[in-house]
Amino acid sequence: MVELFIVPELINNNMFLKDFYSFHEGNVSIAAEQASIFAKEVAHDFNPLHDIDSKRFCVPGDLLFSLALEKYGLSQNMHFIFSGMVGHDVLLNFPDTDAGQIDVNDNQGKTYLQIERSGSISRNVALIESFIRDYVAFSGQNFPYVLVPLLERENVMFNLNRPLVIYESMTLSFDHLDFQQASVEMLEPKIEVNGKRATAFLHFQIKADGAIVGTGFKKLAISVPSAYEAEPMRAFVDEYLARKNDYLANLAVPG
Repeated sequence: MVELFIVPELINNNMFLKDFYSFHEGNVSIAAEQASIFAKEVAHDFNPLHDIDSKRFCVPGDLLFSLALEKYGLSQNMHFIFSGMVGHDVLLNFPDTDAGQIDVNDNQGKTYLQIERSGSISRNVALIESFIRDYVAFSGQNFPYVLVPLLERENVMFNLNRPLVIYESMTLSFDHLDFQQASVEMLEPKIEVNGKRATAFLHFQIKADGAIVGTGFKKLAISVPSAYEAEPMRAFVDEYLARKNDYLANLAVPG
């Protein structure tokens, strides 16, 4: 298969992501407020790690993934490794390159995102935006609707006072890229437990015009130090959903 790469000089600032980052001397900077708004209003992800005032604040991995697609386009085969937690206003270098392997580093050389890609590339802005929006909405729903049943099934749970769920990687594979819009549908998720650590594989398929055009999976590493307890987990989930619903309800109020 012939591989086609297009070298972009800058991230496409015409896309909807322009509100969620800034440029500083050629580097990308993401403020805590920008990251938090993306998490809550685009992905509907209310992980406390993405709150502005969190002591362990980090930029959502889905925002880094989205910026990578905006910068480099959507390749037929892509693998993303999230190798570091991005804090407030870290300067990130998304290099101009046509390489099949890309590292996104800060100005100290620390790597936060590794990208592997191959196959043909689409630079179709409408397609990329529709896929980003649908994927991050899917991804943001993983908790509680997917992860909690998996944990219950395996009789394990994370520390409710300090939950540790790490977005390790994500893989995409398309049959072709000859379509205008794409949607993501959940497939059967899987979890592997090894002592006090678990790995969740959240599989999905990608559809366009009613046909399956690709597949992928998101890989999570989870610390599971104890056995599953239904009542505490239910209270934790109820509080999470109440926080989410309150935020979105206030967002919908005019003025």
